[in-house]
Amino acid sequence: MAPIDPHSFTDSSHPLATHISLSLFFDFSSSTIHSSALLSLPTPHSGPISLDTRSLSINSVFDPLTKTPLPFSLSSPSDPIKGQSLTISLSNHSKFSIIFTTSPSSSALQWLSPPQTFNKSLPFVYTQCQSIHARSVFPCQDTPAARICYSARLNLPRQLFSVMSARHVERRAPGAGEAAMACDDSMWCAEGRMVEEFVMEQPIPPYLFAFAVGEIGFREVGPRTRVYAEAVPAVLDAAAREFSGTEDMIRVGEGLFGPYEWERFDLLVLPPSFPYGGMENPRMVFLTPTVIKGDASGAQVVAHELAHSWTGNLITNKTNDHFWLNEGFTTYAERRIVEAVQGEDRAALNIGIGWRGLVEEMERFKDNMEFTKLKTNQEGVDPDDVYSQVPYEKGFQFLWRIERQIGRPAFDDFLKKYIATFKFQSIDTDMFLNFLKANVPGIENEIDLKLWTEGTGIPPDAMEPVSNIYTKIVSLANEFKQGRMPREDEVADWHGQEWELYLENLPKSVEASQLTALDAHYRLAESKDYEVKVGFLQLAISSKCRDYYSEVERTLKEVGRMKYLRPLYSALVQGVGKEEEKVFAKRVFSEARDCYHPIAQGVVESIFSKHL
Repeated sequence: MAPIDPHSFTDSSHPLATHISLSLFFDFSSSTIHSSALLSLPTPHSGPISLDTRSLSINSVFDPLTKTPLPFSLSSPSDPIKGQSLTISLSNHSKFSIIFTTSPSSSALQWLSPPQTFNKSLPFVYTQCQSIHARSVFPCQDTPAARICYSARLNLPRQLFSVMSARHVERRAPGAGEAAMACDDSMWCAEGRMVEEFVMEQPIPPYLFAFAVGEIGFREVGPRTRVYAEAVPAVLDAAAREFSGTEDMIRVGEGLFGPYEWERFDLLVLPPSFPYGGMENPRMVFLTPTVIKGDASGAQVVAHELAHSWTGNLITNKTNDHFWLNEGFTTYAERRIVEAVQGEDRAALNIGIGWRGLVEEMERFKDNMEFTKLKTNQEGVDPDDVYSQVPYEKGFQFLWRIERQIGRPAFDDFLKKYIATFKFQSIDTDMFLNFLKANVPGIENEIDLKLWTEGTGIPPDAMEPVSNIYTKIVSLANEFKQGRMPREDEVADWHGQEWELYLENLPKSVEASQLTALDAHYRLAESKDYEVKVGFLQLAISSKCRDYYSEVERTLKEVGRMKYLRPLYSALVQGVGKEEEKVFAKRVFSEARDCYHPIAQGVVESIFSKHL
């Protein structure tokens, strides 16, 4: 009897479910989902089985064949990180059904009222299950060590449409008896309701379960890709333009990493409250609208989510202690795709921005260097609280170091073999290192693998990128410290990434007059590119340039992406002599909070609890 994951109640002596069949009745009036789940085990099991739940009301558990109730209990009190264990007593059962209802406070779900949507007329709901939030949508073994297939019936108001990380089967009128006790037939078959059916036939970890329900439209952008968004022509058209090169990227990915295994690669642009840049849900990637920049640079986020189709979705970290196996590999793969599609300079800028981010994370974790390791110990730690660029950028640096050691052709061959060997499996760091040593004999004599995976900080053989554009931008940033602003001819061909890198290399505190002059020239505070805008506003806060606080407030109220919330709120409340800023931050959050996803709310609250 032992847990297999520090973030799950799943026990090593219990079988892992192989399939779950869901019936979901969406009740927008109460922000709840009345649900049933039929779980299938690989063989009959006798004894207890433990599932993860959070904020779920469990109504009953029963044998689906005989309808006999099965004994169950919920652990109490609820664990602040893991939630509650649902323990069910089985007697030679290979299937069991659970009837339950989600809570309006589900940590995975954001329910948007009509005024919070683009068209202001119909509601919207979507999931974000990574890292450990699937358990707040349905009871499951919510660990990436457990891969599962699923089918789902979504019952929703007729004027709404749904998408899932699964194959769409049909949209039709509801039928009697198919609610599977999620609700009674009179509700399920009520006037004005429709059912959409989906099936996921490939085993995925629970954090990749995803749906969105709302007034959703789409545009075709390639043979394997539609772009979905709220049914606003301007939003759909802008997204279609931004991501028009998606098929080219898929083909490059296949050339580098092997066949694309998921059939479709559709994209959903969510409302501005979505807390991440993108989420790699198989078949249906979720994206923030902030990646639509009008210059196709948003395609780099799509390249990252596409790369997850091989590293993360096909091969998955066994627990969050090994998150770098998902994100370090994917960051490496993303940059290879970007290099092939957009050129070496663009990839070098990408690496440079990542390097600055990694250096800044060392400062963030200086009092807790455990989280600067690749292989971490997250026992008793909420993964959302320690989410950072370390697994992405240090993981990338580790793989780039191996590539430099053995050469790109040999590393490409290694990557393809790695993906083919472990696809549809969940692995840990030791499994990767053993595979590396078996396939690249003597690599441990050339690279300190233990230092890279278990050591803190940035290893001495990590490397900044080398490129003319990168060197020029860093040089111009250094000149700003001496009081020289870049000339217009020097920045004439700059896009968002160039400005982002420039701002990241400026000192954290500069004269307010210098900042104001820079903005007067180049209008950075009102940039349509949020990476640029937020980079500039961070400097404005650090320099107590209060002329820009109204723009800070506007930004914090119009987007919910944690990449922007975390640095802006942190800049406002960290350090001494910030009383005015702290009052300002608390007021803005109190007014904006309801527009943030629950995960983002939690992140801001943890920043406040540390500094207020």
